[in-house]
Amino acid sequence: MAEPMGAIERIFLRPSARTPVREVRNTTAVAGAGLTGDHAGGGNRQVTLLDATAWEAACAELGRELSPGARRANLVTSGVDLAVAIGRGLRIGGCLIRVVAETRPCRLMDDAAQGLQRALDPDCRGGVYGRVLEGGEIAVGAVVEVVDLVSEPVQESLPLAGVAS
Repeated sequence: MAEPMGAIERIFLRPSARTPVREVRNTTAVAGAGLTGDHAGGGNRQVTLLDATAWEAACAELGRELSPGARRANLVTSGVDLAVAIGRGLRIGGCLIRVVAETRPCRLMDDAAQGLQRALDPDCRGGVYGRVLEGGEIAVGAVVEVVDLVSEPVQESLPLAGVAS
């Protein structure tokens, strides 16, 4: 049985560590590197994804509304179970992201709102992270589909333009 399809709701880029995120309508994913304009590059954590419903549940637990930009995840999704995608792929338009693992919320979440780290801890609420296997454009509204990966191509990490290594 095929997994239900979801969508990209919002896109955030982090120009550098601990600086405010920048919300955009589209971005370019680069195979082996991450998102153009984001400080993450190379390694397994090239892209981070957050489920909009999980974020809303965490905020409800805190009793306040917060922008998902406070989580500092790159892609906010709806309609797809990110926990099910761990170890599999996410097809977003022409892009393919290998979902490596759950993103564990860190103590910095409490800088955004006291108790946020704890509220993000259960049920994969903190989201997931992965590597870009096939690059391309990602835009708000793009379809997100969980896919099985037959084999993973070996690609070198490439530096992103304008991003310090």
